[in-house]
Amino acid sequence: MGRCVFCGTCERISDGRFISFTPNFELSVAEKEQLVTDGSLPDLSNHSRQHFKKLFGRSLQLRQVSAGGCNACEADLNVLATPFFDLARFGINFVASPRHADGIVVTGPITRNMKTALLQTYEAVPSPKVVIAVGSCALTGGPFRGSPEITEGLDRLMPVDLFIPGCPPHPLTHLHALLTFFK
Repeated sequence: MGRCVFCGTCERISDGRFISFTPNFELSVAEKEQLVTDGSLPDLSNHSRQHFKKLFGRSLQLRQVSAGGCNACEADLNVLATPFFDLARFGINFVASPRHADGIVVTGPITRNMKTALLQTYEAVPSPKVVIAVGSCALTGGPFRGSPEITEGLDRLMPVDLFIPGCPPHPLTHLHALLTFFK
């Protein structure tokens, strides 16, 4: 699922026999290996609930980093601040400085030109920190996989706590992932 851009071609080719797309937005996982799926997804809440509240209290401040993407993932992240989704009501906010953040949300295929800036942003976030990979580009390189100009997955550069697949992931997928994983 980390490489899938959800175009639907595989469903059309197989006439829905091997794969079918649903309106299910509960797609995020805590370990990259769980993106290879038999159709069931693991329980995210047990992964972090034990220590998260002790470390971060009831709020989560995130710095979003676009590492060379097309802006689709960023646009759907921005939607979370609208009155309809109102992510801030759950104590989750996006901040302008990594020094004020509890973690980073990375989108895009991590181009060679953005790699240094991304690593500097990661280092600027105080520990303990959370790292979230959003979209097929950040998870595996997406449609750019195999190019020498990108990193094939954020987890090759730093430890990732949450993987949110999609191209781009739906705002409900983001919301479900953040609330299930962190609250």
